Amino acid sequence: MADSVLYDVNDGLATITINRPEAMNAMNVDAKVALRDAVQAAAADPAVRAVLLTATGKAFCVGQDLKEHVSLLAADRESGSGGTMSTVREHYNPIVRALTGMQKPVVAGVNGVAAGAGLGFALAADYRVVADTAKFTTSFAGVALTADSGVSWTLPRLIGQSRAADLLLFPRSFSAQEAYEWGIANKLVPADELAGQAAAVPARWPTGPRFAYAALKESMAYGADRSLSEALDKEEELQAKAGASEDHAIAVQAFLAKETPKYLGR
Repeated sequence: MADSVLYDVNDGLATITINRPEAMNAMNVDAKVALRDAVQAAAADPAVRAVLLTATGKAFCVGQDLKEHVSLLAADRESGSGGTMSTVREHYNPIVRALTGMQKPVVAGVNGVAAGAGLGFALAADYRVVADTAKFTTSFAGVALTADSGVSWTLPRLIGQSRAADLLLFPRSFSAQEAYEWGIANKLVPADELAGQAAAVPARWPTGPRFAYAALKESMAYGADRSLSEALDKEEELQAKAGASEDHAIAVQAFLAKETPKYLGR
């Protein structure tokens, strides 16, 4: 991986750290490629059972690196190619698809401002631990762009269509406290405790029932835009598979014996 994104796997936990603190972790092309590759690597690695996405410095990610973006747009005008905006297809969409689609839980440790695509990456996680000094910014319309990185899908589902429309059509920042009250932040912590508390959440999952976590993630994503009847059918399908897993048998036996289950991940 490039220095702009750090990748580490330890005891089943993959930690992916956006590492451009001098640029508030803005996403230039190198960082976007590195983040895409890191997230896809974590999704594909059977040794990885949970993922922590976080960042160094004072920001989580402020989205597109506008300094690089301006020069790329100028090159587009000269060449007539219009290739700069293909970054959505080549980078942002694969990152969000991997975060939301991997069969393992993802935690975002939001240490500072999350804006634009950075907001999208945070919302694509399954669980968000947020520093009390962090803030979120819906900056797309502020630079004459529409939402990307899944924000048009994730934000309304988390906070409701009306509030999402307000934030996107009238872009502004909102606080960590507001994020917690609205249901974006699952856990709000003092800034100096963010690193430890964010890492503590996914650290519990590698020893847990792997299939159950994957099935829960799949069923919630499936049910987000399906009817109750369809969601019940999906629950039936996934529960049958979970009930046939070795982990379920281990959990039941441990419960009856009043012991802590030791899962095998199958």
